[in-house]
Amino acid sequence: MNLPVLYSFRRCPYAMRARMALWVAGVTVELREVKLAAKPSALLAASPKGTVPVLVLPDGTVIDQSLDIMHWALERDDPEGWLAGEDAALIAANDGPFKHHLDRAKYPGRYKEDGVTDHRAAALALLAPLELRLEQAPYLCGARRGFTDIALFPFIRQFAAIDPAWFAAQGLPSVQAWLEGLLASELFASVMLKVVPWADGDVPLLFGPSPVTPAKAGA
Repeated sequence: MNLPVLYSFRRCPYAMRARMALWVAGVTVELREVKLAAKPSALLAASPKGTVPVLVLPDGTVIDQSLDIMHWALERDDPEGWLAGEDAALIAANDGPFKHHLDRAKYPGRYKEDGVTDHRAAALALLAPLELRLEQAPYLCGARRGFTDIALFPFIRQFAAIDPAWFAAQGLPSVQAWLEGLLASELFASVMLKVVPWADGDVPLLFGPSPVTPAKAGA
């Protein structure tokens, strides 16, 4: 069976949203978990930028942007109608300004030259529009989870995990309920299986809703 190969890192938010889309679309891939401190040569050959996720199709085509992987998967099959729930502006705000402040709030030691800004407060302020939207509907684009929810969810999960007690005390009840619901979902549990890093010559690990039994989710 000639399957797409997915290079991934379990806790990477970009890889997480790609895995969630692949799973919902029913796409089975060969999963290759990457140890970021020792990136395999096959990953670098496929995508010299060396970041995950990277999807290598059976014909050799390489897709190395997470949103592009999501689109590729959902254009094959979109059983939950995720593509109808895509808000490009919200996703751009998440992947741009929110991610900027998230990185600096989570890893302040890496950005010492940028210590004047309160990045945690700045990231929190960017969640206010989501709170307003989620007060009107359970998901960001309506009554059902969709593309935008999954594109943003791993990053907001990461932000909340910096200081869970602090995040829980903020005035974002709708965002918090939305986040808790996605964290408790079967989909999230299914894509968070723990595997050892891949090495050349390993037996292929099939990842997808059919051949893989969902594993227990972890942090």
